[in-house]
Amino acid sequence: EVNVIIHADDSVTVINDGRGIPVDMHPEEGVSAAEVVLTKLHAGGKFDSNTYKVSGGLHGVGVSCVNALSERFEIEIWRPAKGETASSTWEQEYSKGIPKAPLKKTGKAGRKTGTKVTFWPDPTIMDVTKFNFDTLATRLRELAFLNKGLKITLTDEREDPARISEFLFNGGIEEFIKHLNRGKSTLHDKPIYFEGEKDLPNGKLVMEVALQYNDSYSETVFSFANNINTVDGGTHLSGFRSALTRTINAAGQQAGLFKDVKENLTGDDVREGLSAVVSVKLPQPQFEGQTKGKLNSDIAGIVQAFVNERLGGYFEQNS
Repeated sequence: EVNVIIHADDSVTVINDGRGIPVDMHPEEGVSAAEVVLTKLHAGGKFDSNTYKVSGGLHGVGVSCVNALSERFEIEIWRPAKGETASSTWEQEYSKGIPKAPLKKTGKAGRKTGTKVTFWPDPTIMDVTKFNFDTLATRLRELAFLNKGLKITLTDEREDPARISEFLFNGGIEEFIKHLNRGKSTLHDKPIYFEGEKDLPNGKLVMEVALQYNDSYSETVFSFANNINTVDGGTHLSGFRSALTRTINAAGQQAGLFKDVKENLTGDDVREGLSAVVSVKLPQPQFEGQTKGKLNSDIAGIVQAFVNERLGGYFEQNS
């Protein structure tokens, strides 16, 4: 569960119930592991494939940048120290990225684990220090769609009474499609959904696809890699697109829906009125560009084979 709170003074708190950022002393740096994470670039847990199965980070600069760009930054961590079974509470405060004192243990936390961060954007750097509720809600809703069963709440204490949005989608991207098609006339009741896994040399590739046609002429297709919206597409999207065209043509030929054997639908034809979400999760993704807008990892063939097989099977069962 993740909770995001915008406070009346425009500071933001983010709380999760994960395992908590490590707190033990870092052997090489001589400070706590938490301080290394918060002050050193390239110190994320995603550089070794043992820590996270998948991660979206590229350079390990996320939270260290937030810390550096905040006039005040407070962290509270609940987790056991090395060799202990019960959790302790650990706290530290920063100003503009500089620690005010070392991380210290401030109490017992029982069985609770997780991390709580509160930060105040630095007005000497940021032109705008007010957070937009709708911008945050859109991204957090997207994350909840992409990770079924993850509960994210967004609370805005600047309003009275506080404005609260809760995002939890057990149907995952299938519910994302229903959200995209709300208010439109759909051509079939339920979105077509399938997921699958494939072993890669360095781990597992998890693929999820959901699609549904509506009676509009436009196409709405979103692609994601490790929860990052790849706005410029990439190998996962091109694999999906070529499989969609090929599978629909094969099904049409087989059902005798084309007057001429040589007749085929084009990619543009099959994408008219399409709402689709393609989400892949893979270890060590290769992105193009600093904004990670395009996925370059070599998975087009795998995604294409997966969609061919699953969509083909769907058409056979639902002629």
